[in-house]
This record gives sequence, C-alpha cells and structure tokens, in this order.
Amino acid sequence: MTVWRPQQHIQVKALGLVWRDGKLLASEIYRDDGQIKGVRPLGGRVEFGETWKNTLTREFKEELDVDIAITGAPIVLENIYIHHGMSGHEVVFLAPVALPDGAFAGQSKIIYHEDNGQECCARWFDLANLDCGGLDLYPNGLKEALT
Repeated sequence: MTVWRPQQHIQVKALGLVWRDGKLLASEIYRDDGQIKGVRPLGGRVEFGETWKNTLTREFKEELDVDIAITGAPIVLENIYIHHGMSGHEVVFLAPVALPDGAFAGQSKIIYHEDNGQECCARWFDLANLDCGGLDLYPNGLKEALT
C-alpha cells in the first residue's frame, strides 16, 4: 500500500465518466490503514502543455490499455479538500467517455496499475449508493453535479 498525500500546489486533472447499466466506473481510494474511504472516476493529472482531452485519452491508454471516445462537454469542479490532515486543491475536468465496444464486458472489477506500479481496482458503482454514509465519491461535489 502506497501512502498518498496531496501536492501542496493546485493541480489540474481530467477524469472520465464511464457508465454501464446506469453505474459509474470508479477507482477505489484508500485510507492509510488500507480501508476503502471512497471512489473517483479514472483519469489523472494534466501535464504542462497538454490539454485535458489529451490527458484523458493518455490516462485511459496507460491505465486500461484502451482508446476512448470523449462523448460530451466536461463538468468543471474546483475541489479543495483535506486528506489525512493535509490540504489539497485541484481543478477537475470530468467528461463523459465511451470505452470500445465489448471492453471489460462481464467484468465487475478492473485491476490496473498506476505509473508508480501501484495496483488499483476500479468497479461499477450505483451513484445512489455513494455519499450516503458509506463510500464517498470524489471529487467533492461530483454527485450533485451528476444528479
């Protein structure tokens, strides 16, 4: 388990909203003790000189080895948060994306690896079951923006 802390500067991120049977594909986010604290859509940090669209395409290729299609305009959220006592600040582009036909069909979870080699798990989540005292949906404000 890798201990993660927010960067101490504003980050720009691009995340993809992938839906299947009314459920959102999201990656598990863990506390330091290994317990799941919430989930967030897949994607990552926008690199200098890169557009959010290029970031989204690159991240899905790197993480899931798939070519996506961006199917709509992004929702843009500013997220200021606390994780294990440290402040984080990000501006997030969240856009609807489509996976290739048949990609991950029949799979309830998808195991993938981050750049640092850390193993991650993404699953399909019913939006109604998130931010209700169980798992949180990140970034903050996403559930409200989607409903």
